[in-house]
Amino acid sequence: MTEPTPAQGCVSGVWRWTRRLLLGALVMGVLVVGGTAVRVWQVARIDDYSPADAIVVLGAAQYDGTPSSVFQARLDQAAKLYRKQIAPMIVTVGGKQVGDNYTEAASGKNYLKDHGVPEDRILAVETGSDTLQSIEAVSKALLARGKTSVVLVSDPWHSLRTRTMTRDAGLRAWTAPTRTGPAVYTRESQAHGIFRETFALLWYQLTHYSADFKYTADQ
Repeated sequence: MTEPTPAQGCVSGVWRWTRRLLLGALVMGVLVVGGTAVRVWQVARIDDYSPADAIVVLGAAQYDGTPSSVFQARLDQAAKLYRKQIAPMIVTVGGKQVGDNYTEAASGKNYLKDHGVPEDRILAVETGSDTLQSIEAVSKALLARGKTSVVLVSDPWHSLRTRTMTRDAGLRAWTAPTRTGPAVYTRESQAHGIFRETFALLWYQLTHYSADFKYTADQ
């Protein structure tokens, strides 16, 4: 049997280490993604009704001033928290798409007014085309008013990412997500939400940019 040459032994050793490194990277990737998914799921289950300076409702689709069912579920939760006196004001946030007549923030404010929340208790921050832009706009508006704490209202799976971004933006933040609406109706929508938010959060942590994906649930 022919003994391997030193060169062949070196190539074999390099290949073994390469395979080990690739396997190690794969295992680490699985652990990171899996661990993040678990955290998304854990925070989604939290309902923190601690008093805050403001309730912040993350925007969603609206149709000529009428909030989508996803957005309505968030707004109804914010109104519920307001009636429980969790905070003295509600902040709606979100800009508009090209061709829209209303911003998400304005349509949210109008909806809340129609459902009994006093107009002077609603602040509409009409900027932001993604979660990060919206959070940064809200943080700037609230800090300028001396407000430093917020309870965030969105879909459960969105909670960890919005909380992370809000704390990074300088506010104390906790979450009380909606438990109704298309985002939580089915196992499929729940699994999709966890999958989507896992990778969106990892992307934000790596780049500090937002990655918002459209819902597959009926809006």
